[in-house]
Amino acid sequence: MPTFGDAPQLVEKSVEDVDRTAASIQAASIKTTHPSHQGRQEPVEHSGLAPEPQPDLQSAWTKVVAELPPNQRAWLRDSEPLTLHGSTAIVEVPNDFTRNQIEGRLRGSLERSLGEIFHREIRIAVTVNPDLDVTPDPDTQAIMISEREIAAADAAAAAALQQQSPFSNSAAPNQSAFPHQSVYPPNSPGLIPGAPPASAPHDEHGAPAAYSAPQAPVAPPAAQQPAPPSAHGDVRPGYGDMSTNPPAPSVAPVEEPVPPRPLVPGPPTRPSEPSHNVLETRLNPKYTFETFVIGSSNRFPHAAAVAVSEAPGKAYNPLLVYGESGLGKTHLLHAIGHYVRSLYSGAKVRYVSSEEFTNEFINAIRDDRQDRFKRRYRDVDVLLIDDIQFLEGKTQTQEEFFHTFNTLHNANKQIVLTSDRPPKRLEALEDRLRNRFEWGLITDVQPPDIETRIAILRKKAAMERLTAPPDVLEFIASKIQTNIRELEGALIRVTAFANLNRQDVDLTLAEIVLKDLIPEGGEPEITAGLIIAQTAAYFGLSIDELTGPSRGRHLVMARQIAMYLCRELTEDSLPKIGKHFGGRDHTTVMYAERKINQLLAERRAVFNQVSELTNRVKMQARQA
Repeated sequence: MPTFGDAPQLVEKSVEDVDRTAASIQAASIKTTHPSHQGRQEPVEHSGLAPEPQPDLQSAWTKVVAELPPNQRAWLRDSEPLTLHGSTAIVEVPNDFTRNQIEGRLRGSLERSLGEIFHREIRIAVTVNPDLDVTPDPDTQAIMISEREIAAADAAAAAALQQQSPFSNSAAPNQSAFPHQSVYPPNSPGLIPGAPPASAPHDEHGAPAAYSAPQAPVAPPAAQQPAPPSAHGDVRPGYGDMSTNPPAPSVAPVEEPVPPRPLVPGPPTRPSEPSHNVLETRLNPKYTFETFVIGSSNRFPHAAAVAVSEAPGKAYNPLLVYGESGLGKTHLLHAIGHYVRSLYSGAKVRYVSSEEFTNEFINAIRDDRQDRFKRRYRDVDVLLIDDIQFLEGKTQTQEEFFHTFNTLHNANKQIVLTSDRPPKRLEALEDRLRNRFEWGLITDVQPPDIETRIAILRKKAAMERLTAPPDVLEFIASKIQTNIRELEGALIRVTAFANLNRQDVDLTLAEIVLKDLIPEGGEPEITAGLIIAQTAAYFGLSIDELTGPSRGRHLVMARQIAMYLCRELTEDSLPKIGKHFGGRDHTTVMYAERKINQLLAERRAVFNQVSELTNRVKMQARQA
């Protein structure tokens, strides 16, 4: 055994051993690679081995896209690879829907193909750059309309696999490597153990947080301040990224029924955690408590929504919010879903309109899959039903919803409903359902006052990077008083006109642009049938052609404009508008609304067509 006197010799021996080990490591080392700023891999040699040439990301991406089927290649025609950061390829796309396609159904094949080219595992992170968006050719435009229905099956299969592990906290392999900066929900005693960091500005590689997966839901803001402009660039005088993420199609449930389990508070969902559950929940990522403007007309419904989010199944169950169309009821539903998922890890949240609930129930009867339908809606922690008034007169659907309601309520699962009328005025609804709606809390949303309308316009301008002086916002808010959707649409139209004509937004311009939107007397009744008839006559089409299955370029544009006008000028829901156009899915209507909103700022012809058609429709409505 060595003694204290042997210490100098032991130290010298240890130093010699370390030197020999370091020398052997250096001799055996081979080249390593470091990512360059341009996205190429530059070999750095540490031995005499010759470096292997590394492929360029641009050429690799072009090759991978070229190998895709035509219908998938159409989505990536405007994509642009930015850089290769470590093992993560960052790709720019023109809009949120294309990003969802890549992060959903295309991710696996793209990452495998890139991995084969680079001889290592490659992950894809997607960021949106609206400047990349261009008007597609006729074939691509037709594919983009039809792809919605095709994507439903793939989304269903992916979501079904994820549902087999409820309340799982594990990250998904499709998770983006670049999380957004986010505000976490505040701690409250007994609700959220631990205190997570307030933000996550960089990823594990030190990359900036600008390249990201869809933004995680955030807590309700302490004060209503306009959201900051987007970081994608300077504010343009007219228009920003007007794209919205449509709700994902219906998903198939798990095969084995899972017994109800209590909702256990867990750590808040971090922005870097997977976003695949958005497909399952069908939540719009833009509808959060942070983007909801609070005023005297909606303060109590907002407070009730926050309360049920923080204590699902315990506070106000069920919660029913009623009010006229376009006042923010749907926004509150989605915000509840986002906030619950941020507070409770693994919570199962499902949003659906009553029309979709009815259609899925009919399809379940037709396909003899009632058990699957029941599992889909009864194995959830929070069920959000929009426009419950559409269940009136549907006896079988009411019966099914009655049992679904009882199952969830007895298991202390949260139910949130919206309606255009209070329960007592839903006369065609069964008494037993109306009575159950009164078990919890019933609250209404009123039309916003002038201050709230101005705040809504300010927030919309900040979020979409639109510039408008205060007097223009006050003018719009003073003229459009009852519908938030029409209020925001007026702002978009004014800024789009200014952008097309390279003019500054001022009061005179706003008065000219909005003269057809501002009611001169009694508001005329406008129906989808009137809009369809006027649009068909304007474009020289028959009503059957406009609402039929044809997808010629001229027809598609006319149909999208008609859908946009139905959304702007009527109070019809998305599924109801889809029915007017040959039974099309509500996501097709959402795509049309978003596309025309975008083209209003880019193409003068489209702006003129929409303006003239709006005049024609309103004139015809006044004469009727």
